[in-house]
Amino acid sequence: MIVWEKSSLDDRERIFEFLYAFNPVVAEKTDLVIEAKVENLLEQPLMGLERVGIAGRLLIIPEVSMIVSYVVIEDIIHVLRVLHQKEQFPEAQ
Repeated sequence: MIVWEKSSLDDRERIFEFLYAFNPVVAEKTDLVIEAKVENLLEQPLMGLERVGIAGRLLIIPEVSMIVSYVVIEDIIHVLRVLHQKEQFPEAQ
C-alpha cells in the first residue's frame, strides 16, 4: 500500500502547476511518470537509496529529474516529499 503524505501531495501540486504554466502536456506526463515510478515500490520497496541526514529512502526518477523521499513502515510505503533534483531536501528531524 502507498500513502501519499500531505507534504508529497503539496509537492506534486506545486510541480504540476509550475510545469503547466509552460506546457500542460509535460505537466501531465511528469505527474504520471512520478506516480508510475512510485507504484514500482510496491514490488521493490527498498529500491531507493539511503542517504545520511535524510530520513527514509530516495527514489531517483531521472526521466523527469525528480527525487521522491519515502519510508517503509510495516509494508506501507509513506511518500514524504517529491522534489526536483536541484531542490534542497530539508534536514532530517
